Amino acid sequence: MMDRVDRIQLVVASADDAAETFNALLGTEVVNRKSSVYLGANRTILAMGESEVELCEPDGSGIAADFLSERGEGLLSAGLCCATPGRLKERIGSLGFEVVEDGDQFYLPGDQHYGIAFVISKTRPRNRIGPISFLFEVTNTLVSDWRMAATHYAGIFGLNPRRFCPISSELFGYDGTLTMFNPPDRLDRLELSQVVRDDVHMARWTQMFGDSLYMASCETHDLENVISRFMEAGVLWTPRGPSKEDERDAFWTHPRDLHGLLMGISRTTTPWDFSGRPDVVDPPIQR
Repeated sequence: MMDRVDRIQLVVASADDAAETFNALLGTEVVNRKSSVYLGANRTILAMGESEVELCEPDGSGIAADFLSERGEGLLSAGLCCATPGRLKERIGSLGFEVVEDGDQFYLPGDQHYGIAFVISKTRPRNRIGPISFLFEVTNTLVSDWRMAATHYAGIFGLNPRRFCPISSELFGYDGTLTMFNPPDRLDRLELSQVVRDDVHMARWTQMFGDSLYMASCETHDLENVISRFMEAGVLWTPRGPSKEDERDAFWTHPRDLHGLLMGISRTTTPWDFSGRPDVVDPPIQR
């Protein structure tokens, strides 16, 4: 029933400042401004490839203001889209979960969904803007059993568990699965990562926040462009390989320099290497 991960919502102290950062580092463009009664925020909406980033600046008391006060700037909601959001809303409501309408979107509170607050939109085609291609993943860090979370998401979003891809990382200390929406056509999914070591960053995160929304990931058709933007800005980023100078596959942003957002950025097709289809990964362009 779900088509893609089409947006993320960030709480920021100043949407103008955050937009300037995203535009410089990721080549985004401001395409709309809207308010949200539910969040208590003014939203500056950025086009990032085929996806969108909503910068939510609190306009008084409410969800956004509470988040900023308690946690600072950071990732608030994961945005998914489907062709028939009305049907999805009825499905989720019939299962006994709260659904909150807000303009042309609706929200699912995080306390009912393993710590992830979702915003659901109707699928719409968009022109690709900038060097980022699209978002494809949000990560749910878990103290809870990832199998229970996978069953939960399959039930509310109408996903097929036979399409899911198991994952495990000794380095990052987690076990879990990728709840693939429409493989092999698209990468879109929720990454469910249950922490199994207490000496990794995810463990420190879950000790503070429990089951929660941790990060997002996107694909780029011009990794060299994006890396050069980060290098020129002098901000922190972590290469997938041993060297920034030789990195040609992927890297991670640092939340401090991207208004609280930890994001993985991978060149085209690279994420299939850890998504069950390493055979379709294109070789990196030789320099």
